[in-house]
Amino acid sequence: MFSTQIYAPIGAWRQTGQLSKAVAFCFVRVTTITPSSSSITRFPVDLRLACAAIHHHQSRSFSSTPAARLREFFPVKDTAHIKTTQPAWPHHGYTYEELTSVVPAHREPRGVGDWVAWKIVRLARYCMDKATGMDRQQQVDKKHPTTAVMAQKPLTESQWLIRFIFLESIAGVPGMVGGMLRHLDSLRRMKRDNGWIETLLEESYNERMHLLTFMTMCEPGWFMKMMIIGAQGVFFNSLFVAYLLCPNIVHRFVGYLEEEAVHTYTRCIKEIEDGHLPRWTDSRFQIPELAINYWKIPEEHRTMKDLILYIRADEAVHRGVNHTLGNLNQKEDPNPFVSQFKDRVQPPNAALQPTGYERSDVI
Repeated sequence: MFSTQIYAPIGAWRQTGQLSKAVAFCFVRVTTITPSSSSITRFPVDLRLACAAIHHHQSRSFSSTPAARLREFFPVKDTAHIKTTQPAWPHHGYTYEELTSVVPAHREPRGVGDWVAWKIVRLARYCMDKATGMDRQQQVDKKHPTTAVMAQKPLTESQWLIRFIFLESIAGVPGMVGGMLRHLDSLRRMKRDNGWIETLLEESYNERMHLLTFMTMCEPGWFMKMMIIGAQGVFFNSLFVAYLLCPNIVHRFVGYLEEEAVHTYTRCIKEIEDGHLPRWTDSRFQIPELAINYWKIPEEHRTMKDLILYIRADEAVHRGVNHTLGNLNQKEDPNPFVSQFKDRVQPPNAALQPTGYERSDVI
């Protein structure tokens, strides 16, 4: 498997003073240095991708080292009695038809709250593009930012991994914040939550599994870790206050955030199909064992493209769920995605409803 390590230059210490501004939607420029050594695991060519966000004029570097030099990210703790620990929320899996039926889409804002949520997501996307070194030629049509996937210049494998890790480290926050606050609200009001808490916590768990999957392929350096810590602190506290005041707007915000995620993974899939990411199309490339076990991926669909298809399908579910929850009465309505209906056998399919269900359709 190819693995990527993200480095920052010695001069990056000067940038740490600006870190809080960077994660609070300011500009960040990250440069790289060529590492003296790197390694791979479970791949015979002994190549390791050794670059991340770079200046436009700086070249990307590669190096090789024995496979034994790659540290184990998630070592299994050996105990006297426990053999394995299964996921708390086993993944339900997808058919291949479900994986390929996901498409980028956008729900047009229908009020001031929707408009504010959409503009915050657009600002966050703009700043992430700057922070991860995306130049103008690598950007898609600005008139259709969540549906257009064509760009003059493709991203590299390292750029994609940086974006994936930063995106997933943030995407796992909203579900936990919402689930926690609804749990506490249920205790205070001494009333049932009607299925919202479990769905939100499972969403957060699922996003964390995305992050762990990419972490087995990419080892961030200290500067990237500091960016994630700062972004998580700002994001968590902002969502905490916002969810107390306007939970429906927060769900709309998350719906728009998931639109960006679906768009990101769709574009990556297209660049893999177009042959722009050769290391991920190499027949010897192996996806992480963690991903195979979690999604129960069949042996004939264990390429990097297939892995991205599974993750994109998850994001499509979160997109539809949050857009739908944003349409509901936050205090009284049950969660339609875990409810039994009077007029239908199966619950609504969030992945196939990218703009979400209206309240009249499910309540």
